[in-house]
Parts: sequence; structure tokens; C-alpha cells
Amino acid sequence: MKAAEARAITTLSSREVYRNHWMLLREDEILRSNGERGIYGVVEKEDAAIILPIDQGRVWLVEQFRYTIGERALELPQGGWEMEVEDPEELARGELKEETGLLAAKMTCLGWLWIAYGFTRQKQHVYLATGLTESEKAPDAEEHDLVVRSLAVEEFEEMMLNGTIRDNGTLSAWGLYLLWKARQ
Repeated sequence: MKAAEARAITTLSSREVYRNHWMLLREDEILRSNGERGIYGVVEKEDAAIILPIDQGRVWLVEQFRYTIGERALELPQGGWEMEVEDPEELARGELKEETGLLAAKMTCLGWLWIAYGFTRQKQHVYLATGLTESEKAPDAEEHDLVVRSLAVEEFEEMMLNGTIRDNGTLSAWGLYLLWKARQ
């Protein structure tokens, strides 16, 4: 099937609804391949990174209050810089240091994923960080309540299975890591 044939939706018009330093929200008038018109809301954000810091059988996570769900969440370090990033590894190293204070001797790119392409256009680059050493954290103002936790891999896996960790990026990054590891 050709790309044009696979396109089930055509954009008829697009308008910016809202913009701030971190994101753009647009509303598109669309035409579906069945002839029905509709509206699609799209959030556009710059690329992000999620980092899987593993050393000596332990995984480093961050816990912070997530406003959108109204609760604290445990997840892998992740984030973006509100600007276009030319080198995703630089972004990953920066987020790792900013949130955990960790420096990595080696960063391995495990792949990338769309964060939630049902409503947002944002890539998340997935990196494995190894050879970890501690330095100073440099959290953003939004990360004032961030707590760094180090867990044994077995405890981390149990927390994903029992629903303590529900972040899709964390779960996806772990899946990519297990696939990568099985092929080494």
C-alpha cells in the first residue's frame, strides 16, 4: 500500500489554539477517508528523552508529584528542554544529571517512541545509562519535590507488575532494554 493510500485523514485547515514555552495546541479540521468531517486536537512538543540508569543490579528512579494525575509517580528520569534538540544523547545526559545528579560513562541508544500519538506529537528517545557516578543534581523549578530512589532490579520489576509504577515511558523503556539485552 502506498503512503498516500494509507492516509485515512486529510487536513483541511489548522489553527493555533494555545501556545506557551513548553507546548503548542492546535485544532485541525479534517476529512476522513469515509467522507466524514471532524476536528482533531494536537499537542506539539519538542523531543524528550527517558533514561534507564542501571548499575550493579540497581535501577535509579525519580518520584515526583504529577499535576495531571493529582498524585506522586515513580518513573525513570525523563524530560525535554523546550527547544529543538540536535543531539538526543546530550538531552539524555542533561536530564539524567538534572534529575538524579548521575553522570554516565556510557549511554546506549535503545530506540525511540511516540509518547502518546493519539493526541500529541512528541518523540521520546530511550537511553541506557551505565558506569554511573554521582554529582550534584540540578532540578528545574517544576522538579522541586523530586526524590531519587535506587531499587534492586527485582524490586523495580515487581513494582511494574503490581501497578506501583504505571508510567508508560518507563514500562516501554524497560521493554526495549529487555529486547536489547536478549540480543547481546
